[in-house]
Amino acid sequence: MFLCFMLGSCVLVKGQQKMAWDEAYREADAKIEQLTLDEKIHFMRGYSLFFFYGVPEKGIPYLYHSDATQGVNIRRNLPDTTMVHQLERSTAFPCPLMLAATFNPNLVRRYAMAVGEECRAGGIEVLLGPGVNMTRNSQCGRNFEYFGEDPYLSSVITEEYVRAIQSTGTAACLKHFICNETEFYRRRSNSVVDERALHEIYLPPFKAGIDAGAAYVMTSYNQLNGEWTGQNRYLLKELLREKMGFRGCVMSDWSSVYDTEKVVKNGVNTEMPGRKELFSEVKSLLAEGRITEKDIEQMIQPVIATGIAFGLYNREKYIPEWLNKYPQHEQTAYDVAAEGITLLSNNGILPLRTARKILLTGRFLHEVPRTGDNPAASAAVKGYNNVTLAKAMYDTYGDALTIVEQPTYEQLASADVVLVSAGTIDMESFERPFALPRQQEKLICMAVEANPNTIVLINSGSGVRMTGWSDKVAALIYGWYPGQNGMKAVTDVVSGKLTPSGKLPMTIEREFSDSPARNTMPVGAEFYHTAYRAYNEKLISVYDVNYDESVLVGYRWYDTKKIRPLYPFGYGLSYTTFSLSKPQIQIGHDFARVRIILANTGKREGSEVVQLYVSEKSPTVVRPEKELKAFRKVALEAGKKTLVEFELDLKDLAFWDTELHDWKVNPGEYIIKIGTSSADIACSLSWIVKE
Repeated sequence: MFLCFMLGSCVLVKGQQKMAWDEAYREADAKIEQLTLDEKIHFMRGYSLFFFYGVPEKGIPYLYHSDATQGVNIRRNLPDTTMVHQLERSTAFPCPLMLAATFNPNLVRRYAMAVGEECRAGGIEVLLGPGVNMTRNSQCGRNFEYFGEDPYLSSVITEEYVRAIQSTGTAACLKHFICNETEFYRRRSNSVVDERALHEIYLPPFKAGIDAGAAYVMTSYNQLNGEWTGQNRYLLKELLREKMGFRGCVMSDWSSVYDTEKVVKNGVNTEMPGRKELFSEVKSLLAEGRITEKDIEQMIQPVIATGIAFGLYNREKYIPEWLNKYPQHEQTAYDVAAEGITLLSNNGILPLRTARKILLTGRFLHEVPRTGDNPAASAAVKGYNNVTLAKAMYDTYGDALTIVEQPTYEQLASADVVLVSAGTIDMESFERPFALPRQQEKLICMAVEANPNTIVLINSGSGVRMTGWSDKVAALIYGWYPGQNGMKAVTDVVSGKLTPSGKLPMTIEREFSDSPARNTMPVGAEFYHTAYRAYNEKLISVYDVNYDESVLVGYRWYDTKKIRPLYPFGYGLSYTTFSLSKPQIQIGHDFARVRIILANTGKREGSEVVQLYVSEKSPTVVRPEKELKAFRKVALEAGKKTLVEFELDLKDLAFWDTELHDWKVNPGEYIIKIGTSSADIACSLSWIVKE
């Protein structure tokens, strides 16, 4: 559902936009009149790596932007360190995919506000985020930065994130526009995507962010259907501006555009960080009459108008008192991890009593799981007060805990319980194998053979292969990248202090060959592990990434193709049990209201995510077996029950019609399915839509 409530010419949201767009553009024109031609050309590109260009003496200061994928990236590689007073520390939050696993919009709001507050404390005007690409490909090294595989879930989170972060005065930048779902030589990939998939799967989170008032949009590295996104006229001018109504500033991703004439004319507003040759090429194009000074003014107009509209040019740069909010931010990081931890299997061994002898072994014992430490990567953040798994487990279990980094079979067999830590280090610019590293796989297999009381903890930014042993473990916990104190939350789940409530925001397949993205990498291609390979696009020709599955992404693919995944979208266990009553439906002219009772039938307090899916009974085009259209996360004490209500309208039934080039709702029967995961549907209802 894509609802846009307009006031005049702009989306006005408290705490975000300070001035209506039309007025901001008029003021931008007045400022542009004061600029020399050379100054106008300078505005076409960034000022060094992480600043927008400025002319302070003419009322246009430089603007600093930074990444905060899972906490503010404190850039130590700025060419001019006098431009900004860097933060001394920043909170390392759980990764966005773990945030999505909470299915909790309230936590999204707290998370984004905390990030925004640290940005303001550090003089960061523009946050390069959130990232809203889709988890189409489990091997993509950047999945941890996104909100999962479902466009509705991602849209809900994006809307909350943008509103919350901009309420702090930090401007949001939606990225990467669009269809950038692989990191394998990303500057050489051409995403071949059909019209329906583009509108039904990949555009909705961007639309939600734009409707929420996002100030900036960043283009992606890839081509879309044969043209680089940063110089793609259809994508930027027709789709983003005219059809989606975006009026803010469009920036390119770093070093992702190549044709200066197209850059000037096709819709990007500032090239980041900017090619050295841009200035001379623009002068040549002017001399040849291929572009005009008016073209340049139109290109840079949104750069300045956005700064004006969001009040970025005339405010105090720093809010130092927000540095006092670090304790609150640490609590938010813990709370997100606590609700994002996803229990995938449990034979009753969890919660784990303190009296048992525990052998702890594996990958992430003495370090906080996070992405690679490449300082150029957007997600690099180290945090402070970091709590390791070894420390958290010892604080809870004391001398009952033994840590053995390379245990023997006999040591594993003699323990009451074995906890194996495993996972991956995912990173921007790199794909990684679906399978765990060989040594980790070997250790897990030895542990489950030696000891039936083996618990496995996976820390990763995406799905991994667990098919060889997942049915042999006593319990399986997905801990994602949980942030600086997330391992304390993991231990609190293990001990039973917390009841897990996370749900998978993406499907985990049995084998990567089951995935619709199985052919993303070119035939014969190999994974690379060095920055030289990652950033040297000359090593490979432009290659096609064919989105042949069209709208059947994630669970839509597995459901429709009748392929049973290892763990389905929306799935996650609890230490208590829940039941859903028979639902009731009220149907109006263009809406349906659904009511259902959720009951906690167990002996512990816990939270459940009630999920509502919709399908068309007799579609005229290929449609998924079900599509998520609503969800509610509800906390209940043991023995309690509550009413959960959903309201749908006709937009929730629509598909993109490639003949009309618009949304369409067919008359006929639609099935509303309610459950606790995409595979655990408790009940269904019928909704007849008349002509």
